[in-house]
Amino acid sequence: MSVAEAEGGKRSSFLAFDKLGVLIALIIVAGALMPFTIFRANRIVLGEGRSLIEALDPVMTLVLCAVLIAGFVVALWRVDTRAKLVVGFMVLAVLAINVGLSADYLTPEENNFSRISPGAGFWLLTFAFALMVADALTRLRFKAWTRLGILAAVAAAVAVLLWSGTLDNLSILREYATRADAFWQEARMHLLLAFGAVAIAILVGVPLGIFCYRTPSVRAAILNVLNIVQTIPSIALFGLLIAPLAWVALHVPGARAIGISGIGTAPALVALFFYSLLPIVANTVVGLQSVPEAANDAAKGMGMTDRQRLWAVELPLAFPVILTGIRIVLVQDIGLATIAALIGGGGFGVFVFQGIGQTAMDLVLLGAVPTVALAFAAAVVLDAIVEMVSTPERPK
Repeated sequence: MSVAEAEGGKRSSFLAFDKLGVLIALIIVAGALMPFTIFRANRIVLGEGRSLIEALDPVMTLVLCAVLIAGFVVALWRVDTRAKLVVGFMVLAVLAINVGLSADYLTPEENNFSRISPGAGFWLLTFAFALMVADALTRLRFKAWTRLGILAAVAAAVAVLLWSGTLDNLSILREYATRADAFWQEARMHLLLAFGAVAIAILVGVPLGIFCYRTPSVRAAILNVLNIVQTIPSIALFGLLIAPLAWVALHVPGARAIGISGIGTAPALVALFFYSLLPIVANTVVGLQSVPEAANDAAKGMGMTDRQRLWAVELPLAFPVILTGIRIVLVQDIGLATIAALIGGGGFGVFVFQGIGQTAMDLVLLGAVPTVALAFAAAVVLDAIVEMVSTPERPK
C-alpha cells in the first residue's frame, strides 16, 4: 500500500460518522431549536418558552452556541473516545451554568412571583450529552476506582455549582428555599425507607436463600410465592397492608408505641421489604449454585463441616452474585419509596404528589431529581463494589 493510500485510509477513518453520534447530533439539533427555558408569571400558570437567543444575553448566547457546535461536531464524527468524554462533561457544565444565568437574566428585579424553569430544549441537550458521556464511559471501560472517582468529581462539581448561587433563581431552587427543612426531613425518611427495607431483606433473604439452596424440595414453592408478591402493583400492596397493620396496632400491646400503624412508615417499610426479597433470595440461590464443585470437594477433603464450608467457601464465592441482587433491590427501593408518600410514609414522594396536586411541576422535580440522582449514584457505587469483589487478586 502506498503512503498516499495509507494517509487516505486514515483520513476517511477519521471523517467517518459515529453511529450513535448521528442520533446524538439529531437530538442536539432538536434541543437547540426548542425553548431553552420557560418563563411563568407565577408558579402555577402556564409558561412561555424562551429560545436560546431570548433566554441569555448576546455574549452568553454566542458562547453557548459555540460550545454546542463544538459538541455537535465531536458527537457526530468518529474521534478519540477520551475527547468525547471530556467534551461531553464540558458541555454539560456549560449548560448547567447557562440555565442558571438564564434565570438571572429573565427574572424581573424585585419580583418574587415569577418562575424560570429549564425548558424542553435544555432537557434534550442535557440528555444528548449525557448519552455521549455514558457511551464514552462504556467504551473506555474504566476500573472501579476510576468510576468512583468520576462520580465523586461530578458530585463535587454539582455541590460547588449549587453553593455558588448560580442556580438560585431557578424555580426548583426557589421551591427548595421555601421548604429546606421539610426537604431534608423527607430526605432522611426516604433513605430510612430504602436502606432500611434493604437491610431487613438482607437479614431475612440471605438465610432464606441458603435454606432454598440446601432444601431443593421447597425451593420452587418459596420462589413462586415471592414471584407472586413481585407481580402485585406497588400501590395495591401498600393498600393491602393498611388493614392488617391497623389490626396489629390496635390489638397487639406495644405495637403502636414502636410505630406500627395502618398508614405511615410501617406499611411502606413492610411493602418495600416484600419487594426486596425475591432478588436477594434468588441471587443467593444462584450464587451458591455457581460455586465450583472442585472448591467444595477440596473443602471436604480438608475435613470441613457443612457450616464451615458455607462460611469459608460457599458464601465468599457466591458473594458477588448476592451483591448484584442487593444492587438491584437498592435501586428499585429508592424509586419505589417515592410512592410511600401516598400512605403517609414520607420521602421525596411528598413533593412529587404535592406538585401534582398543585400543578406545580417544579415541586414535582424537587422530589424527582434527588430520587433519580440517588438511584444513579447507588447503582454506580454498587456496580464498582461488585467489580472489585469479583476480580481475583493477582499473585505478587
